[in-house]
Amino acid sequence: MNPVSRLQHFRQRGGDLVTAQFVLLGLVALSGRRSHSVDVMQKVAGCGLMVLGGVVVVGSGRTLGRNLSPLPEPLDTAELVTTGLYAHVRHPIYSGLLALGLGWGVLRGSAGALGWTVALAALFHFKSEREEKALLARFPGYAAYRERTRRFVPGVI
Repeated sequence: MNPVSRLQHFRQRGGDLVTAQFVLLGLVALSGRRSHSVDVMQKVAGCGLMVLGGVVVVGSGRTLGRNLSPLPEPLDTAELVTTGLYAHVRHPIYSGLLALGLGWGVLRGSAGALGWTVALAALFHFKSEREEKALLARFPGYAAYRERTRRFVPGVI
C-alpha cells in the first residue's frame, strides 16, 4: 500500500480524531505552567487524580489486550470486552486520560491545562459516538451493554 493510500485508510478509520486526541494531550501537558501558587491540598488532589487516571488507563489497556487500538473503528479481529473496568464504563481509557488531564491542571494550578482537558472531553464524546456506531454494527450484544453501562463515569455520565 502506498503512503497516500495508507493515509486515506487511516483517515477513513478515524485517524483525524486520533491525531486531534494526541495534539490535545500534548497541549494539556505543555499547558501545565503554574498560573498561581498551589497549596498542599491542591497538590494532593492533583496527584490523586493523576494516579487514578494512570491506573485506569493501564488497567483498561490490559483488559482490552489485543483488542486495543487508538482508532474508533474496531480491529478486524476484535471481540467485545465487557469485563474489568468495562463492566462499569464503556470508555474507561478516555475516562482515565481525562482524570490525568484534570489532575495535571489541578496539580499545576493551570487554567490552560484544565481548558484543554475540557476540549479533550468534547473530542472524546464525539470519538466515542463514532466508535459506538461501529461497535453497534459489529457486535449484536453491544446495544444491551450500552443500555446498562455509562459512557465515562460509573452511575453518572
